[in-house]
Amino acid sequence: MSTIQSTDELDELITKPTAGVLRAVGESPGRFAVLGAGGKMGFHVSRMLSRALESLGRTDQVITVSRFGSQRKRAEFEAAGFEVLAADMSNPDQVDKLPLAENVFYLAGIKFGTSGNAALLEQMNLTMPRLVAERYRQSRIVALSTGCVYDYVTPESGGSSEKSSTNPPGEYAQSCLGREHAFSEASERNGTRVSLIRLNYSVELRYGVLVDIAQKVLQDEEVSLDTGYANVIWQGDAVAHVIQSLSHVSAPPFILNVTGPGILKVRDVATMFGERFGRTPRFVGQPKETAWLNDASLSHQLFGLPAVTVTQMIDWIADWLQQGKETLNKPTQFEVRDGKY
Repeated sequence: MSTIQSTDELDELITKPTAGVLRAVGESPGRFAVLGAGGKMGFHVSRMLSRALESLGRTDQVITVSRFGSQRKRAEFEAAGFEVLAADMSNPDQVDKLPLAENVFYLAGIKFGTSGNAALLEQMNLTMPRLVAERYRQSRIVALSTGCVYDYVTPESGGSSEKSSTNPPGEYAQSCLGREHAFSEASERNGTRVSLIRLNYSVELRYGVLVDIAQKVLQDEEVSLDTGYANVIWQGDAVAHVIQSLSHVSAPPFILNVTGPGILKVRDVATMFGERFGRTPRFVGQPKETAWLNDASLSHQLFGLPAVTVTQMIDWIADWLQQGKETLNKPTQFEVRDGKY
């Protein structure tokens, strides 16, 4: 596919189930619940699950749960045929009323606007997963975490593996580690089978590290090199790997890094966008020796390498932005190094 012309075409591409997804869903009887479905990955996870079930001839429901503060977002899910439930999952009474499901994808959390707000971080990244883990203690749970639970490492290291120590800087990253502990404790207490997915950074045409860099080049803004390296993965590949991890849930939890192969240099990415835009990128700062970098070799061994290359992502994003198409206006802030968001 040379270009992507619309959000419908984008969603169709991202949510096409792979053979591996069909196998994983086929091995997972019962209903599916996607909690925190209103976030950046929620619709795509829900839709890929739904398409897989349809392909398999199954009538099991995909239940989507979020606050759904945006009527437009809720309408998007309703139009796709999901059972849509609005709930505050930090409220014990509301969590207790959520319908049970055999298979649960937990995507909820908060990052931005949390600097200095320990109470909000605790509510969203600690209290909420504890409540959900207890409610769905008999379910198979895939819980989304982040690669930010590791410490910074050098590019030469190849990135942190699942066996690396977790000593992240900043309140946000520590709260994400707390989210993992909530599910681990439930797994130990109740025997709940869990997969913890350490993801960084998912990219599509409307958000992600590559979009952040591309917009700066296109708008002739300086590109910071302070964080000079990053991992990325196409959202469709990330969603496929997340769903396939359902086949690996265990007690204690199965831990899996999800990202693309290799480590990107921010300078190189900006230069590639500059070539496509006919602009010379402007840079500021010097690359630090370390960054949040993950080694996702295990996921690649289990599920195969991501299908969409970095060059293809850059081509699609450049074309999308040059057409003036919409973005989500949600910068990743991947360049932030003090853990304050």
